[in-house]
Amino acid sequence: MDLKDKVAIITGGGSGIGLATAQAFLEKGVKVVIADYDEEAGRKAEEKLKSHGDVVFQMTDVSVEEDIKKVVALAVEKFGHLDIMFNNAGIGVQGETHKLSYEDYHKVIRVNQDSVFYGSKHAIPEMQKAGGGAIINTASILGSVGEPTAFAYNASKGAINLMTKSVALQYAKDNIRVSAVAPGYVDSNMVNKDALGEFYDALVDKHPIGRLGKPEEIAHAVVFLAENDFTTGTTLLVDGGYTAQ
Repeated sequence: MDLKDKVAIITGGGSGIGLATAQAFLEKGVKVVIADYDEEAGRKAEEKLKSHGDVVFQMTDVSVEEDIKKVVALAVEKFGHLDIMFNNAGIGVQGETHKLSYEDYHKVIRVNQDSVFYGSKHAIPEMQKAGGGAIINTASILGSVGEPTAFAYNASKGAINLMTKSVALQYAKDNIRVSAVAPGYVDSNMVNKDALGEFYDALVDKHPIGRLGKPEEIAHAVVFLAENDFTTGTTLLVDGGYTAQ
């Protein structure tokens, strides 16, 4: 896919992987809609990136279907069509499973998993009108391997892997490709040496490459999944060797 003048929605686009992907897409000539629950971060991202190309922000709660419906409508109204849906927004909760409340468990499922359903559901009709497109979901290494304190997160990201395959098979006939990117641990505002202390070093040790990932490295993989016309139904691990062990 030649990305120039394509239109993309990026959920969780106000920071981290989403923000890095927004910038990477804009550099390819993509028109970008940033959807984020954090209005301040989203506005800052829009302001930061508007010199790079066409970008607009809309406050979006990805766990609410009507919000996803509205942001898809905005993309079509603003730019005429929708070619790329990057279902990236996600949250996690740590703790012992027997102490995990249903509310906390289901919040992770709503934000991480239901959002992929809503994003796919409302993007697909627009992509069918456009003659095809690409849906990309953010999974995780923890969709492939277990983590003792991440029951809800494991559940949601494992589900995304199979949701990706299912939708890819169903809509290949419509020239809609569906893939997922599965990052290892990535340096961010919450995952860094200052925030985690000694635990940060333990995380680094789990990555044979000897460091955590960078948001730009994950964004590079997302761009590949959008561009490569022969890639669908796959989960691309970008994890510094984490799952090779």
